[in-house]
Amino acid sequence: MAGGARDEGEGVLQRALRLLGAFNEDEIELSAAQLARRSGLPRSTAHRLAGELEAIGFLSRTDSGGYAVGTRLWELGELSPLSVRLREGALPFLERLYEASGENVHLAVLDGAGPATAEALYVARVAGESSIPTLSRMGGRLPLHTTGVGKALLATRDDVWLDGFFSRALERETVFSVTDERRLRAELAEARERGYATTRQEMTLGNISIAAALPGIPGLPQAAVGIVGHIARSDERRLGPLVMRAARDIAGAVGGPEIAVAPRSRRGARGR
Repeated sequence: MAGGARDEGEGVLQRALRLLGAFNEDEIELSAAQLARRSGLPRSTAHRLAGELEAIGFLSRTDSGGYAVGTRLWELGELSPLSVRLREGALPFLERLYEASGENVHLAVLDGAGPATAEALYVARVAGESSIPTLSRMGGRLPLHTTGVGKALLATRDDVWLDGFFSRALERETVFSVTDERRLRAELAEARERGYATTRQEMTLGNISIAAALPGIPGLPQAAVGIVGHIARSDERRLGPLVMRAARDIAGAVGGPEIAVAPRSRRGARGR
């Protein structure tokens, strides 16, 4: 929508957020015309706001004359507790997990306005030359039901929360994606029992993911750590204990040793 009643009822901040929301991971540089079209703002409004955002560092001009997300916005993002506390505290253990597995290592948190919109937000990633390609990236979002970290996060939710989650239709990312509520609930119960969740070719063909949730840490969203490797070379029996140890170690480093040893049954019962 360009112009109209929606624009008249919006404040400057809302319009600026629409402009910034025009960027995505596939297109990190946009022209003024593209910003206007994707934000739904009149071209004159988009051009004026882009200039104001550039002046305060939220946007920057590219060599081609377009716009990109500015360094000031990145700088402010780095002040988030997800960066200052969780990611920085977790990095040594993520690197150790990578060294032990040789596979992609991810740290993700539960994010969304509620169960019906919740996703896995990736806040840290460690990979090397031998790691297989994945769809995840820092700051990216992926579905909960088709990712290892996502299923580990789901396993921490209570029945009321899960009822809200299953109120939406679950999309199938591959032919192996589990979208049936009864089957997925059974997998979550199994994950709670053994301490880690798994996916097999449910987000990307040929990949397996093994992930464990961190005990809840006050002041931070629920988090999970996971490994993504090739299904032919990833041994769940070996990698499962590694991700569970990483989850405990990260929780101990970030939240204190008393959190790291919280009983598993309490983790699974929380519905926050």
